[in-house]
Amino acid sequence: MTRPTDLPTRVGLIGLGVISKFYVAAFDRLPGLELTAVCDLRPAALEPFHDTAKCYTGHAELLADAAVDAVVVNVPNDTHATVCAAALAAGVAVCVEKPLATRVEHGHALAALARKRHATLFTSFHRRYNSAVLRLLEEVSAADAPVRSLTVRYLERIEDHAGGDRWYLDADRCGGGCVADNGPNAFDLVRLFLGDVDLTAADVVRDELGTDRRATVALSAAPGVTARVELDWSYDGEVKDVTVELADGTRLFADMLAGHPEFKGSLWHEYVGVLTDFDARLRGGHDASADGLAALELVDAVYRAEGALR
Repeated sequence: MTRPTDLPTRVGLIGLGVISKFYVAAFDRLPGLELTAVCDLRPAALEPFHDTAKCYTGHAELLADAAVDAVVVNVPNDTHATVCAAALAAGVAVCVEKPLATRVEHGHALAALARKRHATLFTSFHRRYNSAVLRLLEEVSAADAPVRSLTVRYLERIEDHAGGDRWYLDADRCGGGCVADNGPNAFDLVRLFLGDVDLTAADVVRDELGTDRRATVALSAAPGVTARVELDWSYDGEVKDVTVELADGTRLFADMLAGHPEFKGSLWHEYVGVLTDFDARLRGGHDASADGLAALELVDAVYRAEGALR
């Protein structure tokens, strides 16, 4: 359903983990969106919001009482499906942190529910709003030669990025390791440049606990167009970049971290992009589930290709 353009979109933020501060800051820059409710299991996490939003310790209570038009679902990955389903069933639009769900069948069920309830289901792929990525898209669009290949690198030490959200390190709660966590953002960037892609090969390296810590994924798009995704959860430092090679040999490059020396500094502007796009999809009444589902299907394909149990 559409949302009138002259009314602000009332949003509830469910989950106040390490990423929540970027959402909260983005609301301050977007007058068409109002953060009217917040939810977290920890009462202490709610304290800063007592004077500005309704506070809840359960998502069901928020959905029943807060009169929101939309929610941002920022809970551990293994609870995405449950919380998103509850919101969609109530006819509330959903912006969910990637991945859409931890199992592909749950993602399909959420997409079907969103269509049934005419509610927007949107997955937050913040890297597609990165300023360097957007410049690279413009360069590729303006180039005289088509794309021949694309490489996305997503390398970090997960222990540094998890912060207090230690559930990232639990493969059952995260949905896996680097493929499940960083894979969706990287796969979405490939699709942003190339459109739909198919898996052609996957090399996954697991630690002694069986968690995938590194992976190299080969993808194909149009005939003769290839992509490579490099993922690493054990990298000493951080690299997030995109390299495009054109058919004439030209190489174009985007460093997503350049100009943002603060740890996670690029996320401040990226999450403004997330909420801006989400609100536009909501106000237009658009079905926005395809991107989240496509990334989840690629995660599932990688795990199936290496024989992991899903």
